[in-house]
Formats: sequence, structure tokens, C-alpha cells
Amino acid sequence: MFKKIDKILALFGNMEAMQRTHVDTFTEGRMNEVKGKQIAGNAMYGVWITFGELAGYQFLDLTMLSTTEIRTFKGVELSFLGGDLELFMDSDTKEIVSDYSNVSNRWMVSMSFDVTDEDIDFINKKEYEKVRITYKKSNIDFKVIQ
Repeated sequence: MFKKIDKILALFGNMEAMQRTHVDTFTEGRMNEVKGKQIAGNAMYGVWITFGELAGYQFLDLTMLSTTEIRTFKGVELSFLGGDLELFMDSDTKEIVSDYSNVSNRWMVSMSFDVTDEDIDFINKKEYEKVRITYKKSNIDFKVIQ
């Protein structure tokens, strides 16, 4: 019943009703076609990574799908935990804002990290048990896919 009322209000130009009835197919399409290799999570949520090089600098592009919104101007910390060695990296991108899809009720966020050859080898070996994203005073943990 409320959906019908929202549709009628949206037809009359009510902005809040328009936002509630909008189906975000663009963001959902991006979520279904995430580039890179999934290293942690499951089919609906997780962490995907790609490595790149630009002007002699190596970087890690990370895309995360989760139920949690990230909005920060101080960056995040990426941690690979649970093995004999652990790796901690601060994001190169300081302003990080998630995109929401009301179709699947998920948030998508992309961020970059500076990496070295040793970091790339460590990440590819997967000698860790979980991947943690830390921002502000919150943590998001994902179990590694072997």
C-alpha cells in the first residue's frame, strides 16, 4: 500500500518519494561485474583486488561489497591477518565514499593502496586467514577464499 502511495507522490514531484521508488540499476550492474580476483568473502559480499602500475609505482585497487557504508575523509587501513606474518597498509585514497544499491541492499566502495613487490607476493600467497578493513572506529572482516 505504501509503495502505491509513494508512486503517486513521485508522479507529483515529491523528491523523497522519488528516491524511495528509484531502482538503481547502474550501481547494481557495477556490483555484478566487479573486476579483479575475489580474495575474501562469499558470492554476495567480499573483497576483489587488481594490481597495477603507473609511472613506475605499483598499486592495489580494492573493491569491497558489504552491508556497511563507509564514508570517511581519513582513509582506511587494510589488514591481512591470521598467519605467521601480518600485513597492514594505509589507503592512498583518503576520501572514501560508498555507493548504495537499493536493489540488493549492498554498498560498494573502491580504494587504492601503494604496494611493493613483497606486498604483492604476500597477498598472492594467501598465508592469512582474514582481510580486515578498518575505518574511523569500525572494522569489517572477511574470511579468505582459498
